[in-house]
Amino acid sequence: MSTAEPPSTTAGTELLPPAVREIAAGYAFTGPALDLGAVLLDGTAHRDAQVRIPLGVLNRHGLVAGATGTGKTKTLQLIAEQLSAQGVPVFLADIKGDVSGISAPGTPSERTAARAAEVGQNWSARGCPTEYYALGGLGTGIPIRATVTSFGPLLLAKVLDLNETQESSLGLVFHYADRNGLELYDLKDLTAVITFLTSPEGKEELKGIGGISAATVGVILRSLTMLENEGAGAFFGEPEFDTAELLRTAPDGRGLVSVLELPAVQDRPRLFSTFLMWLLADLYQELPEVGDLDKPKLVFFFDEAHLLFKGASRAFLEAITQTVRLIRSKGVGIFFVTQTPKDVPADVLAQLGNRVQHALRAFTPDDAKALKATVSTFPRSSYDLSEVLTSLGTGEAVVTVLSEKGAPTPVAATRLRAPQSLMGPVEPAALRAAVDASALSARYRDAIDRESAYEKLAARAARPEPEPEPAPVPVPAPGEESRDVRESREAQGSRASRESGAEKDGGGVLGMLMSNPMLKSFARSAGSQLGREISRSLFGTSRRRR
Repeated sequence: MSTAEPPSTTAGTELLPPAVREIAAGYAFTGPALDLGAVLLDGTAHRDAQVRIPLGVLNRHGLVAGATGTGKTKTLQLIAEQLSAQGVPVFLADIKGDVSGISAPGTPSERTAARAAEVGQNWSARGCPTEYYALGGLGTGIPIRATVTSFGPLLLAKVLDLNETQESSLGLVFHYADRNGLELYDLKDLTAVITFLTSPEGKEELKGIGGISAATVGVILRSLTMLENEGAGAFFGEPEFDTAELLRTAPDGRGLVSVLELPAVQDRPRLFSTFLMWLLADLYQELPEVGDLDKPKLVFFFDEAHLLFKGASRAFLEAITQTVRLIRSKGVGIFFVTQTPKDVPADVLAQLGNRVQHALRAFTPDDAKALKATVSTFPRSSYDLSEVLTSLGTGEAVVTVLSEKGAPTPVAATRLRAPQSLMGPVEPAALRAAVDASALSARYRDAIDRESAYEKLAARAARPEPEPEPAPVPVPAPGEESRDVRESREAQGSRASRESGAEKDGGGVLGMLMSNPMLKSFARSAGSQLGREISRSLFGTSRRRR
């Protein structure tokens, strides 16, 4: 919770200019709220006119936008640390590594003291309880991994940008693996199953449920190779990360801030988008419907969101739009942090009810076009937003949020408060020490490579081929067969009779096959595997067994 002074007093608001007083009235909420700053008019911050966000509307999502160097990351930090103080867990996707300092107290300075005095903030240095994560251990952080089975065919097809035919074929691969006890833990498992199903033996097994063309297999395997080259090989595997870890609070009741450190993979957007889709889909699937709560269960911040959407497939964008639309009823809020609203697809932007827009630049015709488009997304106001948005200073923004009743608040130019945690990256040694000291480190640090589809299919291929049946002995005309020939024929007939009887008792070729431990394992697990397949969610992910 913020240590701010009360937002305003009756005497204070009476002295405000009428325009400022009208704006301040739109932010005078009765319930708990996060404090952003003071209303700014003609270069003057009015500390008795506070701009706030109701805690209960943060699951309606939001956008923090602005040109480079205008203070977006500090705004993200300001909101995140107040959420933590209110007992709300926070997730930060930190691509540049400049928000890791949220765990450490800020550094007092004359500049910070002056800003606090201008906006009516009682500033004191304090950090937040923090966990640091890294995708598959790429970078400094607790490794986050997911199994291919958990990820599911539909979600993986979206990431690979497969067409409908290819997606259907990938679904067939998962269906076969589920039914036959072939665990898909990592990408080599999936590749092994796909390769097997294109072999003569695999094609025979698929006859009853369909088939996969060589061209489709080629596309899927090439896409998997590209995904692995971008670092996803380390992400898929075990131990799988339990997304419930993100919902924890510290012993003192503050929300835990989970920081995903991405500097090591910032040039691999496919890897990051893969993780994002799985994480949100898993949370959506596991969390119960709760509607609108007094405070959210979790708030996500995706810094540098333009990297998230840049070059993203149409299927990926559709999945994000659907996720943003549906996950709010689970008590989860999402904030995108980017340079301009046009970086966010229109269907996603329409779902973002809370807006903090920092300064924009209009140096080029494209900049001017982006400025005009940004202005058109705000409610009508007394501000000339085209002028205001190009004249805002660092740490200033135009704000509109949803009120406690769900209606947009008045547009407010705002001088923002200063974060109380460290504004910059934490020292590498401190980051490493925090990761090593985490209780989660031992649980997720070391990758596990259990027996799965790759090993089972390799063992199957290594088994010796069954010996061919002996050739039938020719039967001569009556009276012409010798004693040796007759005895050989009688012995062969006797053996065939014994095998026939054995088959009736479960022996023979079928019995030999079913006596194989691997095939017995297939049969035992078919029911449970099929049940898992049926329970796949709307997003195609499998239901987690907690």
